[in-house]
Amino acid sequence: MKYIFVTGGVISSVGKGLTAASIGALLESRGFRVTLQKFDPYLNVDPGTMNPLQHGEVYVLRDGGETDLDLGHYERFTNTNLTRKNSLTSGQVYLSVLEKERQGVYAGQTVQVIPHITDEIKRRIKENSHDCDVLITEIGGTTGDIEGLPFLEAIREFALEQPLGSVAFIHVTLVPFIKASGELKTKPTQQSVAKLREIGITPHIIVCRCEYSLTKELRKKISLFCNVPFEAIIEEKDVEHSIYELPLVLQREGLDELVCKLLQLEQRSSDMSQWQNVLRSIVAPRSSIRIGLVGKYVKLNDAYKSVQEALYHACIANDARLELVKIDPEEIEISGTHILEKLDAILVPSGSGIRGFEGKILTAQYAREQQIPFLGICLGLQAALIEYARNVLGLKSAHSAAFQPEAEHSIITPLVNGQSDGTKPHPTQERRQTMHLGTRDCLLKSGSKARDIYAQELISERHRNSYVFNNDYRELFEKEGNLLFSGLGKTDSLVELIELKGHPFFLASQFHPEFQSKPHSPHPLFKEFVAAALAAKRQ
Repeated sequence: MKYIFVTGGVISSVGKGLTAASIGALLESRGFRVTLQKFDPYLNVDPGTMNPLQHGEVYVLRDGGETDLDLGHYERFTNTNLTRKNSLTSGQVYLSVLEKERQGVYAGQTVQVIPHITDEIKRRIKENSHDCDVLITEIGGTTGDIEGLPFLEAIREFALEQPLGSVAFIHVTLVPFIKASGELKTKPTQQSVAKLREIGITPHIIVCRCEYSLTKELRKKISLFCNVPFEAIIEEKDVEHSIYELPLVLQREGLDELVCKLLQLEQRSSDMSQWQNVLRSIVAPRSSIRIGLVGKYVKLNDAYKSVQEALYHACIANDARLELVKIDPEEIEISGTHILEKLDAILVPSGSGIRGFEGKILTAQYAREQQIPFLGICLGLQAALIEYARNVLGLKSAHSAAFQPEAEHSIITPLVNGQSDGTKPHPTQERRQTMHLGTRDCLLKSGSKARDIYAQELISERHRNSYVFNNDYRELFEKEGNLLFSGLGKTDSLVELIELKGHPFFLASQFHPEFQSKPHSPHPLFKEFVAAALAAKRQ
């Protein structure tokens, strides 16, 4: 078993997650089985209750784990399927240790950071050391942050306990360009590595994020002052076209060969044809598409990270360049739908809270009436159903019980009596006893567009919702005849997919298809959504 630990220095968001994911892709290209995990120093048990404007999107795993968005990068760049065990926070560590203390597990010992907290972190590393050749662990935060010290101490201890040649430390750092002097500066990297060495960790490889190429002299300087071999100074220059260039960039720098050498892995040949094909489609597409993303968190790029990436994947498959137009639904409430006029397609993603909800309803109405390709996700589906109820079925007071509990027509209602499949929620999800989290099965209706898109009757998709369509209104909707409930939950017949007949493309899902999309294997809903938009544009 081999282990790679990825740390970061100088600044946050330096690119550790993408670097870790790219290393996983490079090792997979050589035929090795990899698993990735993320250690985050914040005290939240998971990011499920964190504001997307602060932390970015909550990425949902197949078992319902609510995790950091970096786990989305791991799954998109590699073939691994992660679970909640691949995400560990300080909150989980301290909660576990304190529960054991209350249960008397420590038999009266004084419970301390060392060894009890660090032992719990090491236990999690060992727990994931199965069914793979290499385990890649990203340590969140920045070296020197006080809250990250227990994780760094734990991996220092862990490396000491492993055989020589089993562990590699990779430090991702920033080499900033100072415009006034017109040069790259290595001092922040030197200071960051010095801080890491104070803790007892000497990196084997330094990955240097930079705007401009590193000269030979700069590499020598970093090598000398950081005590790392010259060939282990890896340039990670800002990519020109897409994050999906990164595995190819790092391969050209020889990172995969170096990692194999350090970990005494077999030097197998590498097949990067998939990534080369992806890059080829990104660099020179035959057409372009303008898609509007109407969501309340559009001011933060990471809030809809998986949705944006799924759109890019679909555009790669359709040989098109994506022009993404981000629109706050409150702007539509204030200024009207003319903002949407020059779009080729519209996507309304998930969200929470009533702010901007009426804007999403107006967006769904515009797409329906103007025959604009439309894809709704989670709250986007609920907005589309309420719009249809108000403007087609004549239920003017139709609303969601989430925002108007006393509405005359509650088209959207909460899940009740625990999870509808009867399973007991994971302890970390007790705050939301009535929530669908993770993979659930859905049956697609024969003859529907959704059935044609998926080319199968039974599908499994990931969920993160606590409100659903009120089935008491199913008969009324179906009687009108133009809206089709094309996907229903296998065990509970809850509405999972809807579509409009006679529309170029109007589909909305209760589930989150974006979580199962990859650059070389786009999700079928996104792929056909972009294809429909391109077809409508050519007419």
